[in-house]
Amino acid sequence: MVATQEKQEKRTGQRLIGGPGILLVWLYGVMVVGAVSRSVYQIATEFDRAPLAYSLSALAGVVYGFITYTLVRGGERARRAARVCCAAELVGVLTVGTWTLVEPSAFPDATVWSDYGMGYLFIPVLLPLSALYWLRRARTA
Repeated sequence: MVATQEKQEKRTGQRLIGGPGILLVWLYGVMVVGAVSRSVYQIATEFDRAPLAYSLSALAGVVYGFITYTLVRGGERARRAARVCCAAELVGVLTVGTWTLVEPSAFPDATVWSDYGMGYLFIPVLLPLSALYWLRRARTA
């Protein structure tokens, strides 16, 4: 029974990164590099200027990294974890995006999720929507 479950998880994992899933993994990987490198530099050099913004960018990078890992790992548990993280990411993008529009003075410097990811070509708001769709479709495939 365990061997059958492992085979099923391998097949499910392959579906997560097959086709458009490969593009999602690539985009999340790019976002990991962008968010983490930006936040590490900003935290190391000018943290006192905008600690909330830089901390949120670091958090975004960690979330992107976890989602990338779960998509590559595959399997049903990883797919569920990725769905939860993508939903949390979407809530974060919408919350921070709205917050930066309503109260811009709260963020003296931009985060990855500021203005719904405008500084990143709106990829931060489009990526979780695309990933949630893909993860749902991968389960039904």
